[in-house]
Amino acid sequence: MKFKSKFSNLSKLYNYLWFLALLNIFFSTDFIHAKTFSINDIEISTPFEINFNKNEIIDKAFQQAFNRLILSTTQTKDQKKLKKISLGSIKGMIETFSIKEEKFVNQIYYLTLNVSFNKKKIFDFLERKNIFPSLPIKKNIFFIPIIFDENKNEILMFSDSYLFSNWNLKNKKYHLLNYILPTEDLEDLNFIKFNSQNLENYDFKDIIEKYSLKDYIIMIVFRNDQEIRVLNKINFNETIDLKNLRFKNLNLDNIKDIEEFSENLKTVYENYWKSKNEINTSIKLYLTVSINNNNNSKISEFEEMLSNTDLIYDFYIFKFNNKNNIYKIIFNGTPNNFLKTMNYSNYEVNTKNKIWVIK
Repeated sequence: MKFKSKFSNLSKLYNYLWFLALLNIFFSTDFIHAKTFSINDIEISTPFEINFNKNEIIDKAFQQAFNRLILSTTQTKDQKKLKKISLGSIKGMIETFSIKEEKFVNQIYYLTLNVSFNKKKIFDFLERKNIFPSLPIKKNIFFIPIIFDENKNEILMFSDSYLFSNWNLKNKKYHLLNYILPTEDLEDLNFIKFNSQNLENYDFKDIIEKYSLKDYIIMIVFRNDQEIRVLNKINFNETIDLKNLRFKNLNLDNIKDIEEFSENLKTVYENYWKSKNEINTSIKLYLTVSINNNNNSKISEFEEMLSNTDLIYDFYIFKFNNKNNIYKIIFNGTPNNFLKTMNYSNYEVNTKNKIWVIK
């Protein structure tokens, strides 16, 4: 009888949760406000038991979503400051969430959740921690990993290199860089072998031009008995940087060592890319701008652009008349950067007077 009673209770709970699932289909929102960070496809699973608590599972999903957001918007050096953030603080920064999918399979409950965080609250939170966030901009890059064995005078690439063949196997969801590796081309290999004694100065132009990607990383791993030296030629947004790294006690014939080596390098590249998109939230430029209000659709477009511009911390209509709307704008950056941002969105700005005029 006890077993039957327990089974009956579980059955009622199961049916009730399916009812909630149907409600979520109709009442959860997938609309993400422009001033949010969206973290999608957070997956949680747990045994379906008599003490099942759906709210606790959703709370775990919130924590996972926040952790993924932090990993994609901050550099490694700052992530240590954000290890123990209370659930209450995390919930206070959530704008909306929606249940994308939930199901019960073999007494296991599976939940997939989308979460959006209020961007302004996230920026304020990180600023209080003395952390400058980076915009989580995803980027495709052309990537050539080369191993040069100095002892054997040998180039390892393509299928001859475990590093090359397995580079993209363990990418993380929070990674911003998507690596496009070259196809196995004998001509490319011959180019590299021909320049093997001058790899540090070789521009790889003959290979890069075959691919329609302007941004690239050329990773040259120099291997000898003493150490592993890695020369990285990084070209992001038409700016070329060189980064030299050295590793000791590393065996590139050992799969575990290679995987750790790959993960370390990906972290270096992610941090480098984040540094290029860092926002100094401590710089707040207060602006007053005016725009003609005789066209409602253009006003809506202008306000949508302001909402979608990450460097704009806040804005509101200060006053208006029958000709113009006057806005107060708080911008994270310099006046020149604001003008560049407006120009990028096809707005001209007349800065002759105290109130700047948007055209």
